[in-house]
Amino acid sequence: MIHNLIAIDTGTDTLSIAVQCGDGGETRLWQYTAPGGANASVVLIPALQDLMAQAGLQFCDVSAIAFGAGPGSFTGLRTACSVAQGLAFAVNVPVLGVDSLLAVAETARWQRGLTEAFSVTAMLDARMNEIYTADYFFDGKSWHSTRHQRVILPEHLDGEGDWLAGNVFATYGDGLPLRFQHTPRETALPTAAAMLRLAPALLAGGYSLPAAQALPTYIRDKVAYTTQERIAALVQLNGIL
Repeated sequence: MIHNLIAIDTGTDTLSIAVQCGDGGETRLWQYTAPGGANASVVLIPALQDLMAQAGLQFCDVSAIAFGAGPGSFTGLRTACSVAQGLAFAVNVPVLGVDSLLAVAETARWQRGLTEAFSVTAMLDARMNEIYTADYFFDGKSWHSTRHQRVILPEHLDGEGDWLAGNVFATYGDGLPLRFQHTPRETALPTAAAMLRLAPALLAGGYSLPAAQALPTYIRDKVAYTTQERIAALVQLNGIL
């Protein structure tokens, strides 16, 4: 079944929006990408309205609204969730919170043009010298989670994938364990287009929710170091202890 769908991701430094329109058996896609962060909340709604106009859709024509549920930036996740909720309430459609690390895995698969079975360790920058990671297996048709989402230090990476995928390599690539230094890598983000490719299977599997039940997935409840922790880290770094 073809759906008219919206997908929003603001969980990284990149804003990603996509609108899918099913028309007579043909699926068409409209996308928008821009710098995220603080800019996302200002740009998101006008950009989405423009995509909807290009697609010739009204919000009441949409079957569901997908958003990047996390893990990711705390503020970014709340932005995507709240916008998805507000739109879903307005037109009485369900929301679909998509695992952001799974969306990373799907982006990597799509970029590589892979259709055969493979496994991937997906990663996102969690700031504070940590990474979010999870492992997935693609059987040639659908995705399966093989290790749960977790937040770890880069040097503690214990993934089992044939590939590494994510946005961590420029910052943490040299700090990954030696056994991963020659593992194939694919720079990838949790794009809205990837979320729309994942959406049909997730909707068929009953993963959509009423708007009131939509929640981000934070993994951890801490967004920054305290002043004392920053001082302690600097003291340790300078060899004072």
